[in-house]
Parts: sequence; C-alpha cells; structure tokens
Amino acid sequence: MSSAAPVRRPDLYTPSRLNREVRALLESGLPLLWVQGEISNLARPASGHMYFSLKDASAQVRCALFRGRGRQLRFEPADGMAVVARGRVSLYEPRGEYQLIVESLEPAGEGALRAEFERLRAKLEKEGLFATEHKRPLPRFPRRIGVVTSPVGAALRDVLTVLRRRFPSVPVRIYPVPVQGDAAAPAIARALALASERADCDLLILTRGGGSLEDLWAFNEEAVVRAVHACAVPLISAVGHEVDVTLSDLAADVRAPTPSAAAELAVPDRHAVSRDLAQGGDRLARHLRRLLGDQFQRLDYVARRLSQVHPGVRLRQHRERLQTLERRIVLARGWEDTRRRESLRALAARLAAANPGRKFGQARERATALEGRLARATRSNLSALSRRLKALARNLSAVSPRATLERGYAIVRLADGTVVRDAGQAPRGTLVETRLARGRLTSRVEESHEDAEEPNP
Repeated sequence: MSSAAPVRRPDLYTPSRLNREVRALLESGLPLLWVQGEISNLARPASGHMYFSLKDASAQVRCALFRGRGRQLRFEPADGMAVVARGRVSLYEPRGEYQLIVESLEPAGEGALRAEFERLRAKLEKEGLFATEHKRPLPRFPRRIGVVTSPVGAALRDVLTVLRRRFPSVPVRIYPVPVQGDAAAPAIARALALASERADCDLLILTRGGGSLEDLWAFNEEAVVRAVHACAVPLISAVGHEVDVTLSDLAADVRAPTPSAAAELAVPDRHAVSRDLAQGGDRLARHLRRLLGDQFQRLDYVARRLSQVHPGVRLRQHRERLQTLERRIVLARGWEDTRRRESLRALAARLAAANPGRKFGQARERATALEGRLARATRSNLSALSRRLKALARNLSAVSPRATLERGYAIVRLADGTVVRDAGQAPRGTLVETRLARGRLTSRVEESHEDAEEPNP
C-alpha cells in the first residue's frame, strides 16, 4: 500500500514581513507627490512632530511632518486650512497604516505657484540661463551704482544706508519700479533693458524686501529672468530674505541674501580701503627708498669713473708725466756730464801716467774732439727731448676744449644750460647763449633749419 504524497506548505508571511514588503513597494513604486487637501485632526505631541490628515470630500490620508521639516514652515498650520503637501508615500509598520511623509507644506495658493516655479526653473535651467560660466565678476570700485527697486520700500533705504556708511563717494541712480502686482514684472524688465542701454552704471542691484511666494512672484516671471540674464551690466539680486530664492537670484551674476548684504557686496569698506592704501603707500615708499639707494650707489660709481676720465685728471696725469720726463732729462744730462768728466779724468790720468811728449798734442786734440762730441751729443739729446716735450704739449692742447674754441668753434646753450646739438632744439624765438674762445654772446634765434646730415669737415 503506497503512502500519500506530503502536502506542500505555502510561503507564510508574518504581519511584520508583510508590512515591511508593502512599505518597500510603496516607497520604491511612487515618486515624490504633491497632494492638496484640507488639514484635519492636527496633533502636536511633545516630540515636536506634527501629525494630521489631508482630506477632500470623499477620502483622507494620514500625514506626518517631522520636527526638522516643521521648523522650515513660514506659516502656522491649523485645522480646516487648505494646503499643498509635498512628500513620499510610506507605511507605518506597527499598525499597517500607510501615510504621507511630508517634506514641505504650503498654503494651497502657494502650492500652485511652487509647482509653476519648479516647472519654469527646469525650463530655464535647461536653456543655460543659470549656468555659472555666464556669471561675471563685480567691479571692485564701481563708478556709479544703479538700484532697481521700489522708491518707497525699506529695501532702498537699507541699500542707501549701507552704501553711505561703507563708501559714501559712489553716486547712485535709482530705477523706480513696482515690485509686486501685475505691473511689476514688465516694469522691472523695462528698467533692466534701459539700464543696459544707458550703460551709465557699472553695477546694478535688483532688490526688494521679504514676503510670501506670491508677493515675490514678479521676480520669478520669465520676462524678468530673461532680462536679468541679458543685462549688459553686472547685477546683484537681493530679493526677499535669506530663505527666499527667486529665479532672478539664480540668473543674476551674484545673489545676496538681503538688500543690506547686496550693498556690502557692491562697494568695499572705505576704512579697509584706506588701510590698504596706507599699507600700499608704505610699501611704495620702501621700494622707492631702495630704488633711490641703488641709484645713488650707481651715481657714486659713475661719478668715480667720470673723475678718472675727466679732462682735468688727464691733464694732471700728463703734467705729472712731463715733470717726470723733465726730472729724467735733468738726471740724464747730469749723469752724462759726470760720465764724461770721469772719462776725461781717466784719460788725463792715463796721459799723465804715459806723459809722452810727442803724443801730448794728439791727446789734446782727441780731448778737444771728445769735448765737441760730448757737447753735440748733449745738445742732440736736449733737442730730441725738447721736441718730444713740445709734441706732448701739442697733444694736450689738441684735446683741450679751449683749443677747439680757438679754432673758431662755439658752444651754444639754452637758457636752462642744455647744449644745443640739433636745430630742432632751438626753434624761432629761442634765447640762446654762445660761448666763444674769449667771451659769450646772448642772442635770439631768427630762423631754425634742420639740414640733412653733412660729413664732418
């Protein structure tokens, strides 16, 4: 007798497992959602979280807004308030209840605007209007600042107050526009186009005070964002408070969190600039002192070299050399005379020693001849030395400036002492002084001609 086949048991789920897998399916299968409804059963336990339901005419869904997200709300939720919640669907496993984990919550009107904001932002970002490569640096010292804002708003007062405190010398041109309502966006776009066309400001500030998303909506209009991107002048956008971000902020060259912060970005602090200038002046003075010291050293070196090649120094050297030659001539002549005398004494001694009677006359003649030769040699040496001395004197005279003047040349100087080397230096009517070999002439130029270069005579 065969035994019966065992019964296969099904895969059993526990409630925990079932809820866990359902939660995974919900969280992975549904994206972030925008859900509009009316708040009911709002509860705020001591943990700081908020629990409520969103309902319409026929259904409701449980919602949880945790403490960290709740701190970012800019309004106070209450039962019966129509809102738009953005969140993800999840499951509370202990009770098996699905719920919406809310990440942002806005009044119903702002929710529609927020959705339009995200749509327009994605469109313009895709076109490259927010790309960082289009951002321009701000001028460090703007010559004039333009402010596009309401002429009666607190934002303008904040900007002007900060500009007067930080850099009061910079002029400000105000482009008055409405910053809220249907007429605001066209007016702002026209003002930006006008500022670009005028180009009389090298920096613009687009600003207004804080408000709701609806209040700030003019700065999210496509026409305004495109005008900001097309503006030819570097632009700072400071719309709302620090937590407010508009599409104009994203398209501007620089975003400031507040109007006051925009003014601080626009101009430097005059006290810091003064300190920088003082420090720069000190560095420049130190550099100039070093430069002057180097130039003085170089001047001393050039002066020493000039003193070595100065004509007066050359003349003194030649004079000393002439004196040396004169001393050498005197010594040579005295030495020659001494040598001759000693030779004569030796001959006389030899003659006296020999004392031949018949050679006495010959010896006397020889002595006479030797004396004649000695005299001629002495005169010849003296004549040669004299000619050499005269030649040296002529050379010295040739390099003397006075000798050049003696040959008929002259030195012409302007009133400030500048030597005239070119006719172009002394146009008609110029008063000049002419230095001659003897005396000076003062004259006025009647005609001045710049002739072609001629060979030296």
